[in-house]
Amino acid sequence: MTQPATLAPVLSGLRVLEIGHFVAAPFCTRLLADLGADVVKIEPRGGDPVRQWGEMIDGRSLWWSMHGRNKRSVTVDLKSEKGRALILRLVAECDVVVENFRPGQLRKMGLGPEVLRGVRPDLIVAHVSGYGQDGPGANRAAFGVIGEAIGGLRYLTNQAPGTADLPPVRVGVSIGDSIAGLYAAFGVMAALWQRDRAGGDGRARTIDVALTESVLSMMEGMLPEYGALGKIKQPAGGGIATAAPTNAYPTADGQWVLIAANSEPLFAKLMTLVGHAELIGAPGYASNPERVANVDTLDQLIGAWTRTLSAGELVARLDASDIPNSKAYTAADCAADPQYRARGMVREVPDKHFGTVLQAGMVPHVPESPGTVRWAGPDLGEHTDEVLGELLGLAPAEIDALKQEGVL
Repeated sequence: MTQPATLAPVLSGLRVLEIGHFVAAPFCTRLLADLGADVVKIEPRGGDPVRQWGEMIDGRSLWWSMHGRNKRSVTVDLKSEKGRALILRLVAECDVVVENFRPGQLRKMGLGPEVLRGVRPDLIVAHVSGYGQDGPGANRAAFGVIGEAIGGLRYLTNQAPGTADLPPVRVGVSIGDSIAGLYAAFGVMAALWQRDRAGGDGRARTIDVALTESVLSMMEGMLPEYGALGKIKQPAGGGIATAAPTNAYPTADGQWVLIAANSEPLFAKLMTLVGHAELIGAPGYASNPERVANVDTLDQLIGAWTRTLSAGELVARLDASDIPNSKAYTAADCAADPQYRARGMVREVPDKHFGTVLQAGMVPHVPESPGTVRWAGPDLGEHTDEVLGELLGLAPAEIDALKQEGVL
């Protein structure tokens, strides 16, 4: 870390009730929890499905150790009248509710925003859904992959047209869900700032985040170019359609190294390394638009050179010339990266079931008051007694009675 912690985590004192499942809403609240918020996660008695996702050890998900970290797990049957009454009592003690049910589902259970704000008038409510809370598609079923498709991302995650006869590939992680969760966290903080800052208005606000819209907002010039020129942005494989040379190039040991040398000084450095200094300033290569027009020839020339070197040798030569580059990192590369380790972005986290788990650190990094992993993903309902006793003043006998009734 760059300096010792001197201040409390930036979100200390903020309490968030998560009524979420799968990825999007829980990702939002994990970001808030990492920065110090007290996140109370409401789970059904069967638990969040992500508890059963990914690689498992003794029936426990390694992903959950990070996905659920820094949250307090409370089990409540939302279909029961007593369960809903408990939720309302908890809402009265919270600043924010984050949920990702299908639009209108909480209202059908008697927990619509107007009911929630009946007990906490200035409550910030963040909804994360496939298509948003209104519009003709609001009630369509969706997961992150559908948001990626409708947002335009899945069409672009492919090789260049005519080079592959396979479906567009998935990014490899739940990127649509995570982008939506990130926007939800940003919206929550913006609403809290307006509500609670000096001179703020003290008013409730609703954050309405759609998976589809979250992905579409990331599509750079796709819509402007189509609107003005009728041009449909096409997949570009490993390159960038507007810059060259920028691509992933093969190495002698079967790896791939990304090289980004699309400015004039960088192109000159790279061509000197490759042994084709005659192309510096030559017709067809003198500017970025010219190089984009000749990108296939240029990539073949660079690739012929990179194939003569191992990934390590190639990276060393590129680094010596200060040309932006990197191997295409695997998990092992990320785990060993000295920059990640120095900044705490890759860290060993104690987990009572696994001993330690390798996890990603906190983003954003706040040097004066960095977040921390206070605990790994909790067991299902691990904090039920603690939260209901601390926030609602329920006695152990009352909690036990609710458990026997199947409410908790």
